[in-house]
Amino acid sequence: MRIVMIGSGYVGLVSGACFADFGHDVVCVDKDAGKIASLRAGRMPIYEPGLEQLVAGNVAAGRLSFTTDLTTAVAGADAIFIGVGTPSRRGDGHADLSYVYAATREIAGAVTGPTVVVTKSTVPVGTGDEVERILREARPEMDIAVVSNPEFLREGAAIGDFKRPDRVVIGTDDERARGVMREVYRPLYINDNPILFTSRRTSELTKYAANAFLATKITFINEIADLCEAVGADVQDVSRGIGLDNRIGRKFLHAGPGYGGSCFPKDTLALLKTAEDFESPVHIVEAVVKVNEARKRAMGRKVLAALGGEARGKTVALLGLTFKPNTDDMRDAPSVAIATALADAGVTVRAHDPEGTEQAKALMPDLIYCADPYDAATGADAVVIVTEWDAFRAIDLKRLKAAMAGDVLVDLRNIYRREAAEAVGFTYAGIGR
Repeated sequence: MRIVMIGSGYVGLVSGACFADFGHDVVCVDKDAGKIASLRAGRMPIYEPGLEQLVAGNVAAGRLSFTTDLTTAVAGADAIFIGVGTPSRRGDGHADLSYVYAATREIAGAVTGPTVVVTKSTVPVGTGDEVERILREARPEMDIAVVSNPEFLREGAAIGDFKRPDRVVIGTDDERARGVMREVYRPLYINDNPILFTSRRTSELTKYAANAFLATKITFINEIADLCEAVGADVQDVSRGIGLDNRIGRKFLHAGPGYGGSCFPKDTLALLKTAEDFESPVHIVEAVVKVNEARKRAMGRKVLAALGGEARGKTVALLGLTFKPNTDDMRDAPSVAIATALADAGVTVRAHDPEGTEQAKALMPDLIYCADPYDAATGADAVVIVTEWDAFRAIDLKRLKAAMAGDVLVDLRNIYRREAAEAVGFTYAGIGR
């Protein structure tokens, strides 16, 4: 099939490359000429394990190409996916749909025959209705079906998630569109992956409900971690104890400094706004958003408390800046709030991240960026593990301690055992332990 992916960011690029790997003819479109030039040269605009190789292989096979020319790309397409950004709108938290609607208007002017337009972007309930209205108003003579097909990709594991999904949700009541979407995802049918057909509005809400539920699990275990510290329990054992219950599950029950990234913060806010618009409040999600925002800053205070006494003039090393490992994404990363709290207290911050340094510099230009963990720890009074990169799981603790001026290790991801850290002379502080 001929597929067009409008938007070559995280969702669009990963999805387009994976569709091409399924054997489809895929054209990725983006208005950013510099991004398209980089992609044509084999340079990825994002870090995602395996993506560079996947793109190169499908470009070489002739199944994947990149262009800024939407009109030419859309002509004759069987399915047109909209994978543009839907960031939180400044001021009110609603999802900014301006890029979605702009792409829709361009599609309306470019289609040449029957096609299916698919919203891959995360969009609030009712967005598909408006996309359909725009298309039908502009091209009443054209047979265009609008489908919702939200992505469920974890940054750092996106390719595997796309090719081996827990489920694929497709929202449409149009039989022709269902047939097209079955063909688009035919390789997954062969592999017996669950394909769930729903109404369009149900599909749109499913995406937000899923992310809000996962954000709730993270926030729940973080609050339990605080309670563990108060009562003398161990949150890791609590997590195992409840996670082994199949009704609850073990995933997303790892205590830490709070969630961040491109999805959970904006999607929980957008869900709150949708609930307000329909006068059907979601109080649990409201609490999750409030607690998570407070937690990030609280982690900065936790580090200051671990330093003891007057913090001004001291030095702290932050290991990991991105919101999670295996990505260079700094959006709503807890490290930003932590670094800000430390700087406000007069602390010098040294930092190292395996992939996110350039992105972090744009947000936190005053940090001292270092080549590796040991460089970051040099002269530091405390080392703080913020992101659980694999490279940080087997650090030589003796070497790390020897580079420092102090002895404090604050492990915000609980990747080290207290006994191992204390054995080499660290004063250890974890989360909920």
